[in-house]
Amino acid sequence: MKKLSEQQIIRREKKKKIEDLGINPYPSSFETNSTAKNILDNFNDNHPEFYLDIAIAGRIMAIRLMGASAFVEIRNAETNIQVYIHRDSICKGEDKTLYDTFFKKLIDIGDIVGIQGYVFRTKVGEISIHANSIKILSKSLKPLPAAKEVEENGEKKVHDAFTNPEARYRERYVDLILNREVRDIFIKRGKIINSFREILQDRGYLEVETPILQPIHGGAAAKPFKTHHNTLDMELFLRIAPELYLKKLIAGGFNGVYEIAKNFRNEGMSRFHNPEFSMLELYVAYKDYKWMMNFTEEIIEEIVKKINFGKSIINYDGNEVNFSRPWKRYTLAEVIKKYANIDILSLSEKQLKEEAIKMEIKGEDSFGKAKLIDEIFGKKCEPHLINPTFITDYPIEMSPLAKKKNDNQNFVERFEVICNGKEICNAYSELNDPIDQRIRFEEQINLANKGDEEAMMLDEDFLNALEYGMPPTAGLGIGLDRLIMILTNSQSIQEVIFFPQMRHKNS
Repeated sequence: MKKLSEQQIIRREKKKKIEDLGINPYPSSFETNSTAKNILDNFNDNHPEFYLDIAIAGRIMAIRLMGASAFVEIRNAETNIQVYIHRDSICKGEDKTLYDTFFKKLIDIGDIVGIQGYVFRTKVGEISIHANSIKILSKSLKPLPAAKEVEENGEKKVHDAFTNPEARYRERYVDLILNREVRDIFIKRGKIINSFREILQDRGYLEVETPILQPIHGGAAAKPFKTHHNTLDMELFLRIAPELYLKKLIAGGFNGVYEIAKNFRNEGMSRFHNPEFSMLELYVAYKDYKWMMNFTEEIIEEIVKKINFGKSIINYDGNEVNFSRPWKRYTLAEVIKKYANIDILSLSEKQLKEEAIKMEIKGEDSFGKAKLIDEIFGKKCEPHLINPTFITDYPIEMSPLAKKKNDNQNFVERFEVICNGKEICNAYSELNDPIDQRIRFEEQINLANKGDEEAMMLDEDFLNALEYGMPPTAGLGIGLDRLIMILTNSQSIQEVIFFPQMRHKNS
């Protein structure tokens, strides 16, 4: 057992004393009838009778004792509210134990309490609750980190604020208690995801669920997590994308399906990468990537306006990011020519490797032409693309699941959206020729044999579905975490994931 601090020992002793008074420090429930926000937003001095019987619960964030009375600040749901506690109001008759012993000596900052009373306005104009009773709902055995403001060299400085990112991510529950802006990020995250649902459902598309444990990792170029199913005695993978399953549903006759999916990729971590992340994937029959481009900029602009008070411009990381339509469009060759000053269409794989070395891009021996182009694009072009920008016309080697362009069979009908220097969307006209798809899968196997850990596997069941016939289809993937980073002005993907992956504390 971990060694307890002095404060933890004291709080355990207080818990015991509360129990000795015959009070349960962890009761089963407390019936509330209002919230702090409701009271602060709606209290009317002309009609105080509407607030004569208030029951509210929350965490104590501050206590100011003044002899026979005290002011307590409690945090309830979305905001804080002040509570006035007087000994004569909460104690019945001559027994003052509830105030003098229980409240003054055994209640701490961090404890969760239930308050019953009425609402009034103090002499200084602050809306407050006058408590008629106070009930302990959860005794806090560990004190909250306390920020201290001290004066150093004539300046006020704050010490011990709960701002260290690693501590905040490890103890997100403390982060949410102390840093109210963190709660706002996740409220906005929920609104963004719900907005996508509303838009897609209004258009008649069906939300579905597909397997997370998959016998074959497919649908993206990524290194998977592996596991073993004991009963079936078979190797399984955590999904890297739901794509192939969703396209099987299109082959099965649905006109439009989408999934808000957790994906897992056993790759590096950074402020833009977490091994577990959220994607929205959408597939619509009888459409192509050009239709999907228009649809993508339409729905994202609509969502930005919805959560940004009708405005299309978001301030992020010192940049103004403008989501107003139409978004700029470049082919991949055009944007690399513009920012890297090389013509990828005329260069061989050997020449591309030489150019990458000049740009100080450290490629693996297994990198083919497609991977080299992707690395050059990421280093030389993405940082310049702040406003959402469509990049189209990718070489066939980079897109094993996309349909070839009619006018140039070396390229596919694909786009990515780059925003603030990072990919947030990826989309294709989906390849539905089963013979062509098999050839592409076999090319992926060759890459895997060369050591490419991100190469896709050959999926016979998916090919079987294509052989029954899948209609022309447009597919879209949106990286929800990265988009939410921009829309909440968060500098790290860990800021928009409640519980991001962390190293062991002692490693």
